[in-house]
Amino acid sequence: MFGPVECITRRHSIHGLANRVNKKVNFTGRPVWAEISLGAITANLRAIRRHIGTGRKVLAVVKANAYGLGAIEISRSLSRTGIDWFGVTSPSEGAELRRAGIREPILVLTGFWPGEEPSLFRWHLTPTISNAAQLVRLERAFVQSKGATARRRYPFHLKINSGMNRLGIAPDSVEKFALVLNKCRHLRLEGTYTHFASAEDFTNPQTSEQEVVFQEALQRLRGAGVDPGMIHLANSGAICARPTTWADMVRAGAILYGYHQNFQPPARKRRVAAELVLRPSLALRARIIALQSVPAGGRVGYGATFAASRPSRIAVLPAGYADGVVRGLSNRGSVLIRGQRAPIVGIVSMDLSAVDVTAIPRIAIGDIATIFGRDGDDAIEVSDAAREIGTVTSDLLCALGQRVPRIYLR
Repeated sequence: MFGPVECITRRHSIHGLANRVNKKVNFTGRPVWAEISLGAITANLRAIRRHIGTGRKVLAVVKANAYGLGAIEISRSLSRTGIDWFGVTSPSEGAELRRAGIREPILVLTGFWPGEEPSLFRWHLTPTISNAAQLVRLERAFVQSKGATARRRYPFHLKINSGMNRLGIAPDSVEKFALVLNKCRHLRLEGTYTHFASAEDFTNPQTSEQEVVFQEALQRLRGAGVDPGMIHLANSGAICARPTTWADMVRAGAILYGYHQNFQPPARKRRVAAELVLRPSLALRARIIALQSVPAGGRVGYGATFAASRPSRIAVLPAGYADGVVRGLSNRGSVLIRGQRAPIVGIVSMDLSAVDVTAIPRIAIGDIATIFGRDGDDAIEVSDAAREIGTVTSDLLCALGQRVPRIYLR
């Protein structure tokens, strides 16, 4: 598995950039790599800040290795730009950031499993509490850790289940939670939040309904004598288009990496894209490693799902679903070669993909295929490919394989 790779200054020509990549990485194997633009990510953060206005904090969601793009390198870059918070899934993800030198507050979004409390305290991570039993365990663990002797209260955030029905306390349990919290003398409620199920869908009233449920839960919490602290509701979809949810802090996920959600109706997406302009941060590229001449009627790949309708030239790429070219792109997706689209043909295998380059002249082994990203005047973004196969952008970003070296561009 490849480790972090030194940043490289971007050039306009992907061929010039690829040559620099080869020299820096010193490829000795498969010529497939991912380029992640740190400049695009920091530009997106600035765009988000302008969009939501001053006075609100931004939490960068870097869980799942920053959606597959590299949590340490991206978090370090965001830290230099003055990000307010980071969000991770587990204490182990938070510990990884701390070991890498990240000092900003880190919220563990899905809480902790019994036994993980010492890691929270050691690495100064802020846990999410979703039920009263967790509150009791956290209090007991903090006292046992001797942290209570410092006469300080350990901070946590409370998650309210406003209708997504995964994690979070039920609104009618708020008063019970408040009673338990009053007995936990070593804990401090720093923030309260909820999570939306369909913030990008304006044909569905669910988000408005969740807002109402959440606000009512906050009123009950205050009525029970508990200050909810910092309020945050907005995920990427809500950041883009629901100003009433911005509150004290917003949680930026896919939009931080340059990808809008699939808003409904489509006219809403066009408006959002114009109001909040984002720069996609990922390019996934590979060099052609073989060329095959296939006669009319010839089959390509597992299951013989593709038959050439004419004598065809088929290029083989050293990238398959273990690298991030998901099987859903089989016989549906395209890549860019020499600035032109070449359809993916046959079933994408674990290590290889095949593309039809019959219509592209002067193709040669070693030519660069852009699976995601820009080549010349055309681009195939991850969000476009996700929409094509009926999934979400995050699904494809997280599919980027561990064995693919990440090249960080300034």
